[in-house]
This record gives sequence, C-alpha cells and structure tokens, in this order.
Amino acid sequence: MLAVNLEYERPYLYPKQFAAIFDPKRVSVVEASTKSGKTSASIVWLTEQALNGTAGQNYWWVAPVGVQAEIAFRRMRMALPRDFYAAHIQLKTLTLANGAIIWFKSGDHPDGLYGEDVYAAVIDEASRFKEEAWHAVRTTLTATRGPIRIIGNVKGRRGWFYQMARRAEHGDSDIGYHRIVAADAVAAGVLDAKEIEDAKRDLPEAVFRELYLAEPSDDGGNPFGLQHIKACIIPQLSEKPPVAWGWDLAKRQDYTVGVGLDHFGHVCRLERFHHIPWDQILENVVTITGRMPALVDSTGVGDPIVDFLHKRPGTNFEGYQFTAQSKQKLMEGLAVAIQSRAVRFPDGVLVQELEQFEYVYKRTSISYSAPEGYHDDAVMALALAVLHKGQSAPPMKITADIITQIQRSGMRRRF
Repeated sequence: MLAVNLEYERPYLYPKQFAAIFDPKRVSVVEASTKSGKTSASIVWLTEQALNGTAGQNYWWVAPVGVQAEIAFRRMRMALPRDFYAAHIQLKTLTLANGAIIWFKSGDHPDGLYGEDVYAAVIDEASRFKEEAWHAVRTTLTATRGPIRIIGNVKGRRGWFYQMARRAEHGDSDIGYHRIVAADAVAAGVLDAKEIEDAKRDLPEAVFRELYLAEPSDDGGNPFGLQHIKACIIPQLSEKPPVAWGWDLAKRQDYTVGVGLDHFGHVCRLERFHHIPWDQILENVVTITGRMPALVDSTGVGDPIVDFLHKRPGTNFEGYQFTAQSKQKLMEGLAVAIQSRAVRFPDGVLVQELEQFEYVYKRTSISYSAPEGYHDDAVMALALAVLHKGQSAPPMKITADIITQIQRSGMRRRF
C-alpha cells in the first residue's frame, strides 16, 4: 500500500458543473452539451468517493466501450499526484493510498459487469450506453446503496437514459436532474463563444441543438427516420425467392451478413454468421446466393474475396468499395427506399441495427455508422441489396395481357 498524506484540496469546479455532479441525491442524471466540463467534475467526484472509502472497496467508471474508458483512465492519472495512487495499466485500475480501487470498465459486454459490490459509480456517455449494461451496473450498487452519476450528451428521444432524465426532470424525488448547455460552458471558460457560433453555422439545426443545447431531436441523428423504419416492418420474412443479394463481409468481431430481396423489395432471406474460418464463409456465401445477382462489400479484406467469388462458375457477384463518398451514396439510397416504403423487413436484428444507426456531421463530410460497440453489418447488407436490386434487370413476367395477345395472333403455346 502507498504511504502518502491523504489530505486533499478539491480543485476548483465551475458552479453549474459542481451542482450537477455533487448533487446531494444518491442518483444524479446530467444531460450536457459536448465539452461542457461534466467529465472533469465527475473525475473529481469519483476520486472523493474513493478517498472516503476503505481498503478493498471498489469504485467504477463505466463507458460504452473500452476506448472511452481508456480516455477517463488516462485523464484521472494525469489529474492525480503520481504518489497518490498505484496504477495497473492492463486492468485499468487505480489503487489509492487508502486501498480503495477505482476501476475503468467497458459496458460493451454487460454480463461481465455482474457480481461485484461497488460503492460509487459513474456511467459515462450514457446516451450511447446499452440498457443491459445499465441494469448490470445498477445491481452492483444494490447491497452498498452506493451513489451514481449518469452523464452524457443528448441523443434522440429513445433509450433508458432519455427516459430516466425525463422522469427526474418531472419530479422523481429520488433522482437529481441537471442540464448543462453550451452557454454554461462558455460562461465557465470551458468553450469559446466563437466556436459555438461556428458550430451553429456549420451544423444542421437538429444536430446543433443536440450537441450544444442538450435538446433531443425526434430521430437522434438517425438517417432513415424512426417512424419510417416502423412503417416498413412486415410480420415475417417473405416466402418469395430472392432476386438480388447484398453481402457485408466480417471484419474482426463483426458478422458476415447476407440479405436477399424478393421482386417486391421485401426481405426474404437473412443470413448472419461469425467466428468461422474464411473458407467456410466463402462456401456459405456461394451456396446461399446460388445464381442470383449479389453485391458484395469489397473493402479491405473483401477485395481478394470478391475476386475469388468472381471465378466461381455459375455465380453472379459484383464488388462494392466503401469510401466516405460511396458509403454516403449507399446510405442515402437506403434512406430513400425506407422512406418511400420500397423495402420491407421483419422485426428483429435488422430493425435494431437500423434504429441504432446514425449520421454524424463533420466539417467536410457526413459519417454514417453504428455507435461504438454496436453492429451495422445487417444495415450494410440491406443497403447493398437495395442498390443491386435497383440496378438489376427485373425478372421476366408473362402477364395475362401478353397471353391474350399471343392467342389473338393465332400462336399456340402451352403455359
């Protein structure tokens, strides 16, 4: 154990941020603009909670994914005197001089968060935090009745964080509620007023209001529209045969996903697998697709795979390279198809991924992806299938009018 003087002088905290994080209530929910000082105040708060603990007691900082937890871990190490703690870099822990341990964890795998007793916790980036992970963290505080600070930017009007914030805002006596906006950050000197003016000019109004005014938009940055997604849901997979396929190939921990569309644009096949060898993935793709036209992600590892698929006799594969521009075009095409009801799909993994999908405006482009820790493989496969179906020739249909014309011309064929 470290032998140091535990006398502690709290760093200066801006009044609005201090009131939000040091709320006397056990639970405090903080909806805040980007870069508003909520993380710094939470670092101070969690440090004080641990300093008031005893040897062996656990204190958690939990972020949606490991990369974000790493940021807080690094910032706390920089904020504390070096002789104040012992760090374990691999475990991402800080053991203070009194023996209390501060852990920096990821909520990406909720099952790994159960079982421990925790004496205080911070949930960071709560609007992107899985609800199952929130449930797990909540159980760790049951026996200890430890306090928790739940902080995050605003992201749409769905999800457990939004619902909890509304409950607290409208009078739940057990939960403190605070909103920190860009003006508060400017007043505190955290942000520059000119930067806010530039952001307001450059960003769409809904995006600006979420990021800087902490006001949720209806769709939370979803490019398709949540109501449009719901309107496209059908009871089950179509039983008609596919006329076009889209395949998104696995990368690292992702899934290989294939989506088949029938003549009417209804999803009739959804194939999804991972953690199998590449030769088996290729065999699956070839067998499942058959002779139907298929558009395949040929980015990175997909490029030689598409070359290999091209050489398989009796197949009809084409490659699609993902770039910032091509992905934007692909997603905008899918958005048009969903909003015009030109594509339909059953509830389940496709709907979940579509609802989680988001766009982020940058200074020079629009980035489309799933939030950190989530998958978008099914969305990409669906978008590829929609694009390829639109490009492919429609199947030949012999209508009643054609038959009538043939009969009138004296031709006799058996149909």
